[in-house]
Amino acid sequence: MKIALIGYGKMGKAIEEIAVARGHRIVLTVSIDNLQDNTIEKIKQADAAIEFTGPESAFDNVIRCLDAGVPVVSGSTGWLSRLAEAREYARKKNGTMLYASNFSVGVNIFFEINKRLAALMAPHPEYEVQITEIHHTEKKDSPSGTAITLAEGILEKITRKKGWVNHISDNLDELEIISERVDPAPGTHSINYHSDIDTITITHTAHSRRGFATGAVLAAEFIAGKKGVYQMSDVLGF
Repeated sequence: MKIALIGYGKMGKAIEEIAVARGHRIVLTVSIDNLQDNTIEKIKQADAAIEFTGPESAFDNVIRCLDAGVPVVSGSTGWLSRLAEAREYARKKNGTMLYASNFSVGVNIFFEINKRLAALMAPHPEYEVQITEIHHTEKKDSPSGTAITLAEGILEKITRKKGWVNHISDNLDELEIISERVDPAPGTHSINYHSDIDTITITHTAHSRRGFATGAVLAAEFIAGKKGVYQMSDVLGF
């Protein structure tokens, strides 16, 4: 498979290593140093594009790939306010896109465990729930996209919580996400249910970018040749 990498930083290079090891060919890499190559014509060389940039450019990159008629996998975070618009554009163009806040197989299993635990805890309001996430200091967005996905999974099941906030809150209707930025820290996410009687905690800790990169390549393999809007749960068969 021919792959275009839109975003060629640390993550893009990790994806390249995994993709080449799996027998794929990188036909385009776009970084801040060669933005002039980020064109529809050059993207058209690829069977799939993998986009890992930043919140300021992700939406435009996804739209450009859809205009090129190339299935696109996006892992950029911080642009969720325009995600629904991008998905609708993909449907309108009869194109293909897959967005995930985290491509790690382990994290996506963690997402499913989180939703199941939230469903079990929903009838027990004596337990207060909080999310904590720890990342390196170079991470641009706060809270992380992964933390937001975890929060959405909890809010879906525990309806007494009306929304999430990124700070300590005295409002019991709000789900707290506490973000820490320290080095080195590839990424740790914990869900904590606390009562006067006991505490239940589930945690996922990433040890390297390799899990994210492998999942992104699996997603590109999955969407190549398909039409529609997908999630990692589709890739993993959840």
